[in-house]
Amino acid sequence: RTCDQLRCTACDFRVSLFNDYIWDQSCDYLFFRNNMPELSKLRAKMIKKKGARAYACQCSWRSIDELTNLQTEQQLRWVCGKH
Repeated sequence: RTCDQLRCTACDFRVSLFNDYIWDQSCDYLFFRNNMPELSKLRAKMIKKKGARAYACQCSWRSIDELTNLQTEQQLRWVCGKH
């Protein structure tokens, strides 16, 4: 389970999440900087994968397909935005 109101303290963007998708390995900082939060543009680098979840803000992104503690990834600056 994860908070669905995550916010990035680095870029001040809401973290978007997409169920049953992962990010293509070719994704980079400029892709997200230029395309967030436009789903129609983001789909170009989304790969369908049942049970996975793709997360992204304007400066960071992650694909998760197993139970993962995101708090251990110190480069991520995502915090609960509303609770």
